[in-house]
This record gives sequence, C-alpha cells and structure tokens, in this order.
Amino acid sequence: MKTKNKSMIVIFLAPAVFLYAMVFLYPTIRTVIMSFFKAEGVTDAVSAWKFNGLGNFRTLFHTPLFMSALQNIGLIWLVGGIGVMLVSLLFGVILTSGVHGKSFFRSVIYLPNVISAVAMGTMWINYVYNPNFGLLSSILKALGFSEAAATQWTGPEMVFWSMLVAYCFGMVGYHMLIWMSGIERIPTDFYEAATIEGANVFQRFSKITLPLLKGVCRTNIVLWTVSTMAFFVWSQLFSPVNLSASTVTPMSYMYELVFGASNSAITVRDSGAGAAIGVILTIVVVIVFLFTQLIVRHDDVEL
Repeated sequence: MKTKNKSMIVIFLAPAVFLYAMVFLYPTIRTVIMSFFKAEGVTDAVSAWKFNGLGNFRTLFHTPLFMSALQNIGLIWLVGGIGVMLVSLLFGVILTSGVHGKSFFRSVIYLPNVISAVAMGTMWINYVYNPNFGLLSSILKALGFSEAAATQWTGPEMVFWSMLVAYCFGMVGYHMLIWMSGIERIPTDFYEAATIEGANVFQRFSKITLPLLKGVCRTNIVLWTVSTMAFFVWSQLFSPVNLSASTVTPMSYMYELVFGASNSAITVRDSGAGAAIGVILTIVVVIVFLFTQLIVRHDDVEL
C-alpha cells in the first residue's frame, strides 16, 4: 500500500517538478554561469561563450550609466518605499477602523493595480504632467501658482521624481491590502481593553497596532524590494527613445545590453553582462530578505 502511494506521489509530482526545473531552475543556473562569460546572444551555444571571470561585474561597476541605474533604483527603493509604506499604512489603518464605505474606498485605492502599467504611465505623462492642460498644471494655476504650473514635469531635471510619484501612486493599494490583512488579524479585545484603560487613538496605534505588524512590515519590505528590482516599464515610458541617466534602472540597462541598443552609448550586445546584472539584483533581494529576517525574528500575531 505504501509502495503504491509513493508511486502515485511520484507520478503526480513528476510533471510539476519537470516544469519547475525547466522553467525556473535551468534558466537560473544558466544565467548565473553566463554572468562569468562573454556571450553576445542569450541563445548562443555554450561553446561560443568566452570565459571572463569577474570581468563582467568589474565592467559594470566602472560604467557610469550602470552606476546611475544603481543610484536611481536605490532612490526608488528608499524614498519611494518610505512614501508607499507610510501612505499605504495610513489607508490601511483608516479602512480597518470601522469607516463607512470600506469596500468602495478599498476598491478605488487598489484600482491602479488592475490597470496596465503602460496605460497608467501614459495617463500620467499626457493627462497629469502635461504643462498645457494636465491635471497638475490646472490645479496649480487655479491656486495661483503660475510659475509652478509651467514646470516641465517630464523634463530632464524633474523626470525622475515625476516617474517616482507616478509609480508609487500605483503601488499604494497593493501594500495597503497587506497592511489591512495584518491589522484585521489583531483581536479587537486588545483595543477594547486599551480604550477602557483610557488610551487614545494614537496610543492604541503605537502600543498595539505597530508592534503586532512587524511580520507584515517584513513582508511588505521584501515584496517592495522585489517589485523595485524589476522596475522597467516606467523607465521605458518616461524615456522612450534613449536611455537617460535620470530614468535608467538596472533592468532597462540590462534590456539594452541583451536585446540591442537604442542608445549610442551601448553599441555591442552583451548577454554575459546582462546576466551579471540579474545576479546583482538577485543578491540585493536576498540581502534585504536576510536583513529583514534578522530585524523581525518572530511573527507579529501568534495567539
């Protein structure tokens, strides 16, 4: 009987294991190995690769455009992350406090996540940041800030921050739902007891809600890191023709290296260097994950 059960388990698991190995493990291992070689195309035979050791990594870290990409992604992760986490937490707390119309407001805030990033980016560029008839310009004009209204929000000086605000706007709803799931797990008895003891809303938030959301905070940070490292579409939308030091990110730079350059600064396809970028981003995600694990060693609500 046990032998039959083992055979059935193997039969049912085999297709899934095979697909996992082919779709995930093989490409991952091939990418890691390729990062130590010079290879022009992703599909080039292994025999055409030329061993380069750590040369790809050294070249990347001595390339000004790639260093700009790392700086940009660092700012997106840090500045954008702080903004998104604070705003999404605020919305999460408000919507779990018994406010009327919770389902409606939750749906509205989450709505940008179900819209294509291309559509969202186009909307921001053409209908929000446009200095002639954009929403932002119209609001500033109505408030009497004519000079600010004439600002070229997608110009070289402001394009990075404009892109960051647009991207963060779409990410708030996603992280808000994660905060809400954590807050709703906290027993209401805690808040009732604190209210009886005379604690105000701020004391209940700081002494009950925040301490019991450490695990949720860890999850949000890791998910934010993963999504940030994959930052690509928004960079392409705000600089559609050439790579720009203001908007370039590691993923957009990798795309140019692997699939061909639209920028004169990159003239040779180099899939080996592109693979090295993938390895670097993976290491960053792992480091952030391990760091958050050290900070938050236990789950928040275990009752």
